[in-house]
Amino acid sequence: MVIDRPRYIELLMHKRWNGKVKIITGIRRCGKSFLLNTLYRQALIGEGVTEDSFVEIALDRKSDMKFRNPNVLYDYIKSLTRDQTRKYYVMIDEIQLSYRVRNKDVDESMVAEDDRDLLYTTFYDVLNDLMSCRNLDIYVTGSNSKMLSKDIVTNFRDRGSEIRVAPLSYEEFLSYTRLDKADALEQYLTYGGMPLAVLETDEKEKQRYLRSLFTGVYMKDIIERYHLKNDAVMNALIDALCSSVGSLTNPHRLANTAATLLDKTTSDHTIKAYLDYLEDAFLFSAARRYDVRGRKYFDTLKKYYAVDLGLRNARLNFRQQERSHLMENMLYNELIIRGYSVDVGVVEVQQMNDGKRYKGQYEIDFVVNLGNEKVYVQSALNVSSPDKKAQETFSLHNTGDFFRKIIVLDGNQKMWTDEDGVIYVGVIPFLLHDYIEGNG
Repeated sequence: MVIDRPRYIELLMHKRWNGKVKIITGIRRCGKSFLLNTLYRQALIGEGVTEDSFVEIALDRKSDMKFRNPNVLYDYIKSLTRDQTRKYYVMIDEIQLSYRVRNKDVDESMVAEDDRDLLYTTFYDVLNDLMSCRNLDIYVTGSNSKMLSKDIVTNFRDRGSEIRVAPLSYEEFLSYTRLDKADALEQYLTYGGMPLAVLETDEKEKQRYLRSLFTGVYMKDIIERYHLKNDAVMNALIDALCSSVGSLTNPHRLANTAATLLDKTTSDHTIKAYLDYLEDAFLFSAARRYDVRGRKYFDTLKKYYAVDLGLRNARLNFRQQERSHLMENMLYNELIIRGYSVDVGVVEVQQMNDGKRYKGQYEIDFVVNLGNEKVYVQSALNVSSPDKKAQETFSLHNTGDFFRKIIVLDGNQKMWTDEDGVIYVGVIPFLLHDYIEGNG
């Protein structure tokens, strides 16, 4: 059975023939190649594009290995697309497998040391040249130890259009599974949305597969890419992040945690670099803290969320299943999948204690930015008592503005609004409808 991904198909359709290279990125094994070469291809054929309008190259296939040479790749594509009266869709899978080729026409002695990289032809040169051909619409996928998203976008400057693909959302997962909504949510919170894990029916195999992704794919990629001689610190950092998703932290705190786990010290600088590696590999995403009343960002602390809960849980051997943390992580991922810019909100409130005035900081889980407007989203398992409701709404009542405020509860509750205008809705309908844009 095929798992449809309509959100990405619509996005690709919107970007076609925009004069840019469509760069499909995302964590490895999240379905980028299947999205491009199967789902998107079928959608184009459904609109009348003929089979012979596609130029498809998979650099990870033995039959296409010769095209890893960028010059051979260029000549091959040009040979198939000579007819200027026709339009062609060029799809190159695993573009990072293309290697550099020395330019024999340049005298190396005339090139400054800082410019030695210019002695080589790369796939960036090839694709930037092919973009000038008006009868070509170009798509590439790629992310592994040799090249990640930031590298690609930087090299294409404003002529690359990135489409970030995530593991399956709850809605995509639900469209495939035969479970009811509540049971599907439990499965999703435990095993996440990596496509091959979703397709696997045996739970032990799911767990084995998710564990193997960390050790056999992601860790291997990072170690090879950044030439890490000892992965103990990286492993300790990953364990710390997985154990504390949704908790405020910074490199110094994480360095102390790693030192405790390893019984040896490590520098803040090393941890900062490793955090960047993990973000570049799409394993974790960082949310910055935003002062709602002061309208400024705090630079000291961030929250880190796992891109897939199944991977996070597998890393911890499915032991730490704190529902409040899992739900918060899931909501963050959902907002990012929908394309929103998301911060962690902080509300500073002046208070009195023992006759002394002090400034207290209270958190709003998510500040969703909509141009000049914002939507505040709070993740709460329940508001079953007056004290619990007061706790969850305190920061929302002190924002000093009239932007919409939503509290997402565990379960399938329909939306309702209290006397103060705060919206309450169950997590299941929130994941299936867009309450941010007011279309719930």
